[in-house]
Amino acid sequence: MKVQNITDIDKFFEVVDSCKGKVELVTGEGDRLNLKSKLSQYVSMANIFSGGEIPELEVVAYEPEDIDKLVKYMMNC
Repeated sequence: MKVQNITDIDKFFEVVDSCKGKVELVTGEGDRLNLKSKLSQYVSMANIFSGGEIPELEVVAYEPEDIDKLVKYMMNC
């Protein structure tokens, strides 16, 4: 799923951390980073973050309830 216009990085990672299954960030090169890993969170955001907002990310969640959480977050942000 494409995730757009993340302005509250901390809240986004709270939602990711609350997910039960694996949540991955797909890089432009096709690599997949485990977003539940704090190191991966730091590295991925350091490379993508610019100007206080993340314009668009491709995120993959494998559990239906995790997908629902991420969609709900995106609808409320």
